[in-house]
Amino acid sequence: MIELQSVSKQYGGLVALDDVSLRIDRGEFVFLVGPSGAGKSTLVKLLICEEKPTSGKILVADRNITKLKPDELPYYRRKVGVVFQDFKLLPQKTVWENVAFALEVCGATSLEIMDRVPKILDLVGMLKRRDNLPQELSGGERQRVSIARGLIHNPKILIADEPTGNLDPVNAWEIVDLLCKINSRGTILIFATHNKQIVDRLKKRVILLKDGKLVSDRIKGGYAI
Repeated sequence: MIELQSVSKQYGGLVALDDVSLRIDRGEFVFLVGPSGAGKSTLVKLLICEEKPTSGKILVADRNITKLKPDELPYYRRKVGVVFQDFKLLPQKTVWENVAFALEVCGATSLEIMDRVPKILDLVGMLKRRDNLPQELSGGERQRVSIARGLIHNPKILIADEPTGNLDPVNAWEIVDLLCKINSRGTILIFATHNKQIVDRLKKRVILLKDGKLVSDRIKGGYAI
């Protein structure tokens, strides 16, 4: 469903990605690993069309997303959920309002919002905290809200960029378990991380980047940097 064909990305004289080719099929769980500066964040930006490659193609469901027109981007991005390390929640909005806002900006009706939001909050275990503000939540709870927001459009792909980076071990594993649950429902899960312990324990596919190059693509098992 996702295919990179000889993708490179340069920022002036800096090569962030260098001739990367890979394929991720429907329903896969993939770890994206590598040292800082390896190209993980650049790859994430390309997949959400925040950046365009210098060369190469990126196909999602057989469509070249590097050729999307500006008015096509919002629809595409609704099909790709993103979860960030720093949550990116709106501090003045409640849990419910943070998740509902992602629907409101896309023109969803009140009935659609009332139908979708409680289902997603229940899925991530945050329905009872619907009226709380972000500052009233733990780090793990805030990440659950972030995941709920990423899922609100029922995306086919969910990209988690260091989703456990700011969490203690207990909350980190709860988030990992939740992401595994979401993946089991058929969503492609791309999990960018530095956490070797999580990668080693789950034994999923591991894509290793170094200096912008894809140096290893293992179906199962851990990795070494």
